[in-house]
Amino acid sequence: MKVVALVSGGKDSCYSMYLCTKYGYEIGALANLLPEESGPDELDSYMYQTVGHQLVKAYAACMGVPLFRRRITGNSAVQELGYSPTEGDEVEDLYQLLLYIKESIPSITAVASGAIASDYQRLRVENVCSRLNLVSLAYLWHQPQRALLRDMIESGIHAIFVKVAALGLYPKRHLGRTIAELEPYLYELADKYGSNPCGEGGEYETLTLDCSLFTYGRIVLDNYELVIQGGSVVTVGHLRPLAFHVELKNSPPSSTSPSPAATTAATGSGG
Repeated sequence: MKVVALVSGGKDSCYSMYLCTKYGYEIGALANLLPEESGPDELDSYMYQTVGHQLVKAYAACMGVPLFRRRITGNSAVQELGYSPTEGDEVEDLYQLLLYIKESIPSITAVASGAIASDYQRLRVENVCSRLNLVSLAYLWHQPQRALLRDMIESGIHAIFVKVAALGLYPKRHLGRTIAELEPYLYELADKYGSNPCGEGGEYETLTLDCSLFTYGRIVLDNYELVIQGGSVVTVGHLRPLAFHVELKNSPPSSTSPSPAATTAATGSGG
């Protein structure tokens, strides 16, 4: 079965892809939603991670898989748990993106997501999949977070912190650090404050620079700036990439190397 993987750039979506391949699925395409060109790095979204979106375009080159992207034009119009199609809601951007991908690659029959604990997100992905007659794959769903984080690290995911927003996490100290480096500290924070080791409560967000599925290259972050947003209880901050490059591991075969058109076809407000 060929799968389109929803990728935000974070560790969860990359580990979801890893599990799909482990269970015999083929990653046939990548799907990503990003902010409007003139918009802020971080949107007030209940659905999508957008911090670090600048680097996601490199995933196509790293994996040799076509990447389809679309600008987020909607917002969180429907905020209750249940969802039905609503014009102007950001979920409809996901629908249009997956519709475009399904029409472009008819052999894709499933969607992989990195949902762990959010019923809000899971139900919306399932809603879109049901409307498009696609299978929703959520292999991370309700997995114990300490064991899950350990498994991610052991699978070879090299991900850095790109946002922090929790007690005990500080922008200048922790942004840019890897999940492997901070794993023991995350468990300490969980014991002390009841926080989520995988960041499911919004404690932090990550950006994957390398993993076992990056067959052809790894991402090297050359330059970035810290954006400190402050906060009454905790200091919120995120990392804004300014320059990066792909360091080659292997040369991709021409048959699997995605064309520029394939990686940008769904970008913009149109489907």
